[in-house]
Amino acid sequence: MAARSGQKLKLLYVIDILRKETDEEHPMSAIEICDRLQSMGVTAERKAIYDDIEKLIEYGFDIISTHIPKRGYFLASREFEIPEIYLLSDAVRTAKFISPKKSRELISKLDSMLSRFQANNREKGIFVDSTGKCNNEEIYYTIDTISRAIHNRKKISLKYGIRSLSNREIVTVYKERLVSPYAMTWQDDHYYLICNYDKYDNLLHLRIDRMKSVNETSENSRPFSQVSEYTDVFDIADYTKKLFGMYSGKLENVELRCSKKYIEQIADRFSQNIFIRNINDTHFTFCVNAAVSDALATWIMNYGDDIKVLKPESLKHIIKNRAEKILKQYD
Repeated sequence: MAARSGQKLKLLYVIDILRKETDEEHPMSAIEICDRLQSMGVTAERKAIYDDIEKLIEYGFDIISTHIPKRGYFLASREFEIPEIYLLSDAVRTAKFISPKKSRELISKLDSMLSRFQANNREKGIFVDSTGKCNNEEIYYTIDTISRAIHNRKKISLKYGIRSLSNREIVTVYKERLVSPYAMTWQDDHYYLICNYDKYDNLLHLRIDRMKSVNETSENSRPFSQVSEYTDVFDIADYTKKLFGMYSGKLENVELRCSKKYIEQIADRFSQNIFIRNINDTHFTFCVNAAVSDALATWIMNYGDDIKVLKPESLKHIIKNRAEKILKQYD
């Protein structure tokens, strides 16, 4: 019975062998595939392997016959190519909202999509630095619960961690909240939930890695049209590009005069679609629609006297007030 069952699954075993045991530099001959199947308790003949491979190619698998470095077959295309695996692995490795344990598990799953030879080469370069990473092991469950609640348009209850000082130590105190979730976004190395707290008519940004005991409730979410400029669809891309450091604020037309040596930084931050005018040999002026906040003021002050706010007055006031307070620190 076991042998018969193995024969029924032989095609799956063959593609699994090709996926795990072969790549361009490590092809396998039909005889080697037969031997590998035998070790798994599945009988196979060399001629049958040729037929199996033809069926797999007909189904759509990119299996290549080669003579270099030896005669055999290898799986040429996979769900993800090597550079894509490297890119995703690096993103997981450096993401602060994924715990070290979850990072290692996820990178291991990504590596399983490579051949064992490619994975062995990859292991030498993998290092997960726990510095700055969260220790919240509920992150996957939290993301899944929030996603379902957004789809079902239901509020979620949660415990949100806020850091404070106690006896010269940093401690985290969890407070219960009930919010209407609208979207999740990865910004500034953190994963955020954009939501609304019923007490206020605005949007709130909560770090997902600081959440625990997240549950979907039976209470309907508050429509985002009541607390944002969006009506039919919450445009997460449009919303986040106007923010600095995920700090909300009043959207205003901001006009800045900037040194031309920072054109790269301006284009990176605001994209190349900003409205530029009044260009001379050293400076240019540009306008952008942005949320006026302390975070925006901090970003501008990082450039010292190379960026000057022309409008609005509210942003000028924030920067002038902060500069005066800083100056007093050194009087």
